[in-house]
Amino acid sequence: MEGGVWQIAVFEWPSGDVMQIERIAAFALGDQGGNPAGVVIGEALPARAEMQRIAREVGYSETAFAARDGDAWQVRYFAPQAEVPFCGHATIALGCALGQRFGAGRYDLQLSQARISVEAELTPDGWQAVLTSPPTWSKPMPWALRADLLQQFGLSEADLNPDLKPHLAHAGATHAVLALHNRATLADMQYDFAPMLALMQREGLTTISLLYREDADTFVARNAFAVGGVEEDPATGAAAAALGGLLVDLGRGPGNFTIRQGEDMGAPSLLHVTVTGKKGDGVQVGGAARDIRHDDGAVAERACTLARDSV
Repeated sequence: MEGGVWQIAVFEWPSGDVMQIERIAAFALGDQGGNPAGVVIGEALPARAEMQRIAREVGYSETAFAARDGDAWQVRYFAPQAEVPFCGHATIALGCALGQRFGAGRYDLQLSQARISVEAELTPDGWQAVLTSPPTWSKPMPWALRADLLQQFGLSEADLNPDLKPHLAHAGATHAVLALHNRATLADMQYDFAPMLALMQREGLTTISLLYREDADTFVARNAFAVGGVEEDPATGAAAAALGGLLVDLGRGPGNFTIRQGEDMGAPSLLHVTVTGKKGDGVQVGGAARDIRHDDGAVAERACTLARDSV
């Protein structure tokens, strides 16, 4: 990543200009894993339908579209099936792409529903970025939704960690959080796609985050993302930020913790989370990025399992 441009294809803008679509895996662990994202940087954003079409063709869980807007960047995120208000891993990918094009530093991003920032840094190991999420909130999960989710995943109350009860957590998007008592239970995560998609659409959920707390500062995560058109994310920055806000709401003070994700998909990923300790504050989520080569299809296929044709 120290030279050249992350690129998989070129498309024409409505004006006839050529756009580059860059393929970047965010929250990578060295030269492995990470969550693939498409990144499109241009002079203006395409029409919504065009962004949706491109995201569907790229096929990753999200593609970020960015265009300069004064002293900031206007940004929209699209999954294969729908637009989403905020995406952490695509923001990290975008930050690294902006850093490579325009230099290390802070970039302010105007999203559809919030204004955030991302800072890009070139290290000896390549580009890294840290985002600051929108403001956070959390609340206990309603019992009916809790029962529905347990049923969808084939879990019981005995599978849950009583020290971190089910919650809804928000950091630009809303996530359901279920902490499990056993790592093996997390590894066995499975669900039927169509019923889960219907549930997530009904409840306004962006992901469902299943967690195993390895120690006080280390979580292992899996995130169901049926509403975005993929079965699972290998790294979910928005959910990491939401978890950080939830932990602060539950009494955690300022500090750092890490999330390992994607291990059970064969796409190991690492997310670094920093919280201020103040309820409602945005949460910082950082990680490394790596180029997705044309011959890197195995990881891309595992990381971006597309929704069934019936969706």
